[in-house]
Amino acid sequence: MIRAKLLSADGEQQTGDVHLVERWRAADGDVLWLDIEGEITPQVRELLLSLGCDELAITDSARLRHPPKIEAFADYTFVLFRGIASIDDELTLVPQQVGLWVADNCLISVHRGLSVSVNHFWEEDPAERSLASPPTLALRLLHFASGRYLDRVLQFEDTLGELEDALLAGESDEVMKELVAYRSRLRKLRRIFSYHQRMTEQLLHQGTPHLGSGDDDSHHLRRDLYDRCERLYSLCNMYYEICGDLVEGYISISSHQLNNTMKILTIITAIFVPLSFLAGLYGMNFDHMPELHLRFGYFGVLLVMAGVACAMLLLFRRIKWL
Repeated sequence: MIRAKLLSADGEQQTGDVHLVERWRAADGDVLWLDIEGEITPQVRELLLSLGCDELAITDSARLRHPPKIEAFADYTFVLFRGIASIDDELTLVPQQVGLWVADNCLISVHRGLSVSVNHFWEEDPAERSLASPPTLALRLLHFASGRYLDRVLQFEDTLGELEDALLAGESDEVMKELVAYRSRLRKLRRIFSYHQRMTEQLLHQGTPHLGSGDDDSHHLRRDLYDRCERLYSLCNMYYEICGDLVEGYISISSHQLNNTMKILTIITAIFVPLSFLAGLYGMNFDHMPELHLRFGYFGVLLVMAGVACAMLLLFRRIKWL
C-alpha cells in the first residue's frame, strides 16, 4: 500500500496516493510524505530510485534483519530503525524494520507491516502542521517509537521484583525458568538498543545535513532522542544483569544448602566409622577372644562406643563444624 500526504506552500494539506508525487515534483515549496507499507516490489524500487533514494539503502530497508543505522547522502539522510511489530508483557519482541529517507521538503517511510509509530503521526490533526518540517517529523517519529520500547521495559521492573520475591519465597523451579527466558529476551533487546544508542549518538554529536547538527533548532530534539535510547540501553543492561545475579544467587544458595547437607552427612559418617569398627571387631566368630567371657564386657564396649561418639561430637564442636 502506498499513501501520500502533500502540504502545499499555502498551508493546505491533502491526502492521497502515489499520484501526489507528480504534483509535489511540479510545485515549488510543497512538502511530501510518502508512506510505503509492504514489501519493496520492483515497481516500488523504481519509484524510490526516481525520487533519488540510494539503491543500497533501498536494499537495506527491504531486508528483514539489518542493523539500525544512519547514513547521509547528497539529497537525503537515510535512517534505518528497528521498531516494534508487537511486544507483550513477557518481553517477546517481533521487530519491524522502518526505513526513513529525510529531506528538507520530503519524508519517505518504508515498512513491511502496520507501523504504529507511523500511523500515530499520519493520523495527527493537520492543524498540528507536523508535515511542515520533515526532519522534525522524522525525529519525533523515532522518539515516539523509542517511547513505546521504554514503556514496555519500565513495566518489566515490577515483574522483576515479583520474580525476586518468589525466588526468596522458595518458588524456585518455575521462577528459574522464567528468569532464564527473560535473560535471553533482554539480551536481544540490549543488542537492538545498543545499535539505537550508537545511531542517536552519531546523530547528536555529528549530525547530518538534513536532520540537523550542532546547536541548531533540532539540537534539543536530537538530545532528547539520544537520552531516551541511552536510557533504554542502560535499563535493559541493568535488568539483564539483575536476572543474571538472581540466577547466580539461587545457584549459590542451592550450592550452600547442598554443602550443609553434605557436611551433616559427613559428620554422621565420621561418628559411625569407629563405632562400626568396634562392632565389626567384636562381631568376629573366634574362640579365643578374652573379652567375650567378661561378665560386663558387653556393657563395657557400649560405654567405650558412647565415649568415642561423645569425643567425636566434642571435636566437631571445637572445630566449629557443629
